[in-house]
Amino acid sequence: MNLAEGIAALGLDLPAGAEDRLAAYLALLVKWNKVYNLTAIRDPREMVTHHLLDSLAVLPVLEKSALAGRCVRLADIGSGAGLPGIVLAIARPGWSITSVEAVEKKAAFQRQAKIELGLDNVVVHCGRVEELRDTFDAAISRAFASLADFVGLAGHLAPCLWAMKGVYPADEVAALPAGWQLAASQELGVPGLGAQRHLLRLERV
Repeated sequence: MNLAEGIAALGLDLPAGAEDRLAAYLALLVKWNKVYNLTAIRDPREMVTHHLLDSLAVLPVLEKSALAGRCVRLADIGSGAGLPGIVLAIARPGWSITSVEAVEKKAAFQRQAKIELGLDNVVVHCGRVEELRDTFDAAISRAFASLADFVGLAGHLAPCLWAMKGVYPADEVAALPAGWQLAASQELGVPGLGAQRHLLRLERV
């Protein structure tokens, strides 16, 4: 499945130029990945489904939540090569995205992507999330840590945390620390990806 087909299958309305920017981001990721090993996936076609469409699939859920219709300040925790943060920044230029990544080579890639793609709504923070002192409307993570660790490391940043997971993590939900609860869980359909995906919303009690 190509990018245009995936965007259509998700029913997304993207701003003018967004699809071209997503394609340019993918080309940059493929180029850097040959040297810096940013992601284990090498095939650009797989990157479309496993990275771009996987990241875009959370948008309909986020936009039906309390974030709907607002200028959102969102932190992407453990963002790696900028997933989902940079993808969301391209898709929603009205959102302010702070991408938090401790590994310098990955943060360097994100800084280059920000420059080449003209992403004025992205801030790249190279450092540990627990050292970040700022507040956001929400924070999101993709394959970052267990739910308990996500809450422990990033819970000071926002009253609402979104965790992107594969199979529904029942054990992790049961192990949530006191003061936090699972507010919602949504199974996601990622076009072209034959695997389970879930988006969990965690909120302070």
